[in-house]
Amino acid sequence: MLAKQPLARRIVIAFTLMTLVVSGTFALGIVGVVHFIEEHLVTEELGRELDTVLNDVLVQRSAPRLDSATRFFASNLSERAIPKAFQGLADGFTEVVRDEDAFYVYQRGVGGEKYLLVQEQHEFEARENALFNVVLAGFLLSVLGAWGLGRLMANRVMAPVSRLANQVRHRDQLHPLAPPLALQYPDDEVGHLAAAFDSTLSQLRQTLERERLFTADVSHELRTPLMVVLGACELLEQAELPDRAQRPVARIRRAAQEMHALVDTFLLLARARPEQASFGGAASLQSVAAEQSERWGPLLAEKGLTFELIEEARDDGAYNHTLLSTVMSNLLRNALHYTERGTVRLMLARGGFRVEDSGVGIPLEQQERMFQPFVRGAEARGEGLGLGLSLVKRICAHQGWEVGVQPCEPQGSCFRVRLNAGDA
Repeated sequence: MLAKQPLARRIVIAFTLMTLVVSGTFALGIVGVVHFIEEHLVTEELGRELDTVLNDVLVQRSAPRLDSATRFFASNLSERAIPKAFQGLADGFTEVVRDEDAFYVYQRGVGGEKYLLVQEQHEFEARENALFNVVLAGFLLSVLGAWGLGRLMANRVMAPVSRLANQVRHRDQLHPLAPPLALQYPDDEVGHLAAAFDSTLSQLRQTLERERLFTADVSHELRTPLMVVLGACELLEQAELPDRAQRPVARIRRAAQEMHALVDTFLLLARARPEQASFGGAASLQSVAAEQSERWGPLLAEKGLTFELIEEARDDGAYNHTLLSTVMSNLLRNALHYTERGTVRLMLARGGFRVEDSGVGIPLEQQERMFQPFVRGAEARGEGLGLGLSLVKRICAHQGWEVGVQPCEPQGSCFRVRLNAGDA
């Protein structure tokens, strides 16, 4: 459990536990020493005092000279008979506790007789309790001070680490001209960590730059042959071709237009810098939906599906035409591939839209994976590679949109895209 705690908290806990162990050991040592000294000092004191009392009683035949807290008992003196509480004790020092009273007893045997000197502990116990209270207070203050000092030390130790984490987390670090992090830290463990981050971030920048250049170059080079294909299709459509030949020409033109739209999308994403905000635009949700309805409606009808374009609420937002068209087109294509019968609906709302179908649906455990590259449903249809939904996810992430999927009742899937903070 301790390993899962934040590092700063672990430092405080370790510092406090160390002080707890050291202070506790020291306090227990003091208590043990006090008891040891108590026993030996009291033994010596009572032994000397008993010698004096025996000299007064046995030699000088006089009354013993004792203070008010000390009493003398003897087995051969009826007036000083040994009480039952002190009978049967071994010779030497003994501590006797009776009810709420405590006594020091020192017994010595002389000529077969027992002589006891009994001293009340009240005064010594009071001093001992005062000492123990001081030790306890010192122990608690040490632990509390260790906790405060541990927090102070943890904050000082973790300050450069937290600063480094915030710098690495900032998106400006992916900028090609971002300054090295290691130059801002001394040559210690944090400096070495910063140097490691510099190396990793440099490799990441190079990889992103290569990917951006590759995507831009490929997309740019594809534009020329696509324009040739589209131009040839227009010429063929203007020619008087038989119906049998017009259908393949129309199919080629649609495929070329789809590829042209994808090229534009990839170019936009390739030109986007990590620090760049989303692309703006002037296209309305309704106009893009009308274009996609005109494009995909006939294809859905050819498959025997019913297509419905429903405007639940008016949306007044302005969006990037290329990116919004790509998102909507990929979702409609997905519905076309995975729906064999029934209806496909494009539902427009304020701040977003939904694509609902009556197809095979997506199991709950696969819904998150469907937006990963090269992942297709268990009942894959069409000739795709599983990149359509991942492209949708990438565009939405760049634009600040949200895309999700949920099951439709009684069958099918519902893909929901939120274009802003409004309800979709």
